[in-house]
Amino acid sequence: MDLIESQFRHLMRVAVSVREGAISSTLLLRRLRAGSRKSATYTAFREVGRVIRTVQLLRYLSDAPLRRRVTAATNKVEAFNGFSQWIGFGNGGVITDNDPVEQEKTAKCNALLTNAMIFHNALDIAEVVRQLQEEGYAIDPEDLAHISPYLTEHIKRFGEYSTHELGIQPEAYDPKLNVDFTRLREENLTSEGFAQAA
Repeated sequence: MDLIESQFRHLMRVAVSVREGAISSTLLLRRLRAGSRKSATYTAFREVGRVIRTVQLLRYLSDAPLRRRVTAATNKVEAFNGFSQWIGFGNGGVITDNDPVEQEKTAKCNALLTNAMIFHNALDIAEVVRQLQEEGYAIDPEDLAHISPYLTEHIKRFGEYSTHELGIQPEAYDPKLNVDFTRLREENLTSEGFAQAA
């Protein structure tokens, strides 16, 4: 703490410089690392980072709702990554080309295909919800919040692909569902506000 206190002015000056755009974070890291063993400012920044990590870890350990939110967010990211890898199955999901341009093309094509499949799944889910509503079922928004668009059972990765349907004009996409999500939005805003205030 003594080191952080003694370097506080330097830390604030650097933070303001980065925020104002006077120095880029990349250049700053390069300069600090150049003399990292000797630089008291570098050491102070490292200690500030450790303090922040410790505070966040203690907050995570003591706050059950925060742990649930972090776990839910982590699970969503992992589910997306798993879905994306499942779609990009060629070469075992490994990009074998050494050319950065080709690597970027492969990654972007996989992202495009992944997002297209997620959109298709979302359309299918919305259609099922509308059919259930027409049949008289009440749809709870909390139930919908647990439905994942990363469904794979109906996708034939190794099936036959016909291109004669490419010219068929699809029906207009209706983005609206007759489901009131107000309560879920309010709960999310409340929990996010609580997390920021904590």
